[in-house]
Amino acid sequence: MPREKVIKFKDASKIIYDDARWELLKELRMKAREVMRSIPVNSYVHGSVARGDVTKRSDIDIVILENIPSYIIESYLDYENRYLIQATPNSAIKALYEIDSNINVVFPLTPLNRREYEFYDFGGKSDLLDEKRVMGINKKLLFIEPTEDGHIEWSIIGREHEAAKKLGIGVETIEERIRVLTRRDKIGRTGIYLKECVPPNRGVEEYLKILADRDPVIRRVVREK
Repeated sequence: MPREKVIKFKDASKIIYDDARWELLKELRMKAREVMRSIPVNSYVHGSVARGDVTKRSDIDIVILENIPSYIIESYLDYENRYLIQATPNSAIKALYEIDSNINVVFPLTPLNRREYEFYDFGGKSDLLDEKRVMGINKKLLFIEPTEDGHIEWSIIGREHEAAKKLGIGVETIEERIRVLTRRDKIGRTGIYLKECVPPNRGVEEYLKILADRDPVIRRVVREK
């Protein structure tokens, strides 16, 4: 899949959605709702499905922001794979469930810090209780403001404080995401510290303990729970 390139300079422009995009958005949101309604805890879809600026390459990314035991997910959802993921050595450790090729459910196994919570507001998140689309920033660093017939988009480079105010998040979160995405733009996809597939014969929490026993970085994060 080709990477989305960061757009550093772009004045506000209006994008009108055609019937195909509205239909795709409806279809992706319907699939997301199906999964979200199956889980007996609060969950959100985040990214383009929340904002509305979907393409044929859009994934359905669902997040649960509270720490929950993995059996809750496994009792209610079928899945293809389970992963333990950690963006950096100082980040929260999360469980990622691949429901199918383009649907993922993520939840934290260790506490999220403020910026990690705000990451989801940065990209836009929605509980999909109604048809409303939300503001957020895409991987091109374009601010997406939904309108009745599409959206208005503009580059957040040089407008970081305005973007932060509109989203109700810290400007530090905006600046951090700019650093991460522009770096990825220069050197290709940046790696994450941890992405381990959980073996079928192991529980998520059990396998996290195994990893913590052999990796002091993971052990430190787990102990700080």
